[in-house]
Amino acid sequence: MKKDDCIFCKIANGEIPSSTLYEDADFRVVLDIGPATKGHALILPKEHFENLYELDDAVASKALVLAKKMACRMKEVLHCTGFNLVQNNGAAAGQTVMHFHMHLIPRYDDNALPLWKPQELNPEDAAALVSLIRQP
Repeated sequence: MKKDDCIFCKIANGEIPSSTLYEDADFRVVLDIGPATKGHALILPKEHFENLYELDDAVASKALVLAKKMACRMKEVLHCTGFNLVQNNGAAAGQTVMHFHMHLIPRYDDNALPLWKPQELNPEDAAALVSLIRQP
């Protein structure tokens, strides 16, 4: 189902023009208008899901297969030497448009764009987290 006031629904369904790299019945892949690197693109499902928590399992499976397909193509033609696949959920995680989407970010040897600053995990905190999160 599409959401009438969602800009990504409108882009994914062709109501707003975009630089489209790929389209099928379920997805549109477009260049990001504020790219982190050359070739930065977004995978947009045509159906509206606010985030990963709401995403249909079948759509999730197709999204990852499409991400692989696009990453392989982009690596081949853009000659990038690495790749980030980024997906944010909620404002605290950096999600600015509340429509599930995945960022395809080609990385190049001369690009030092950090995604996070690693921190130290002590054994006590690790054990507590494992106990809390691990599925029975």
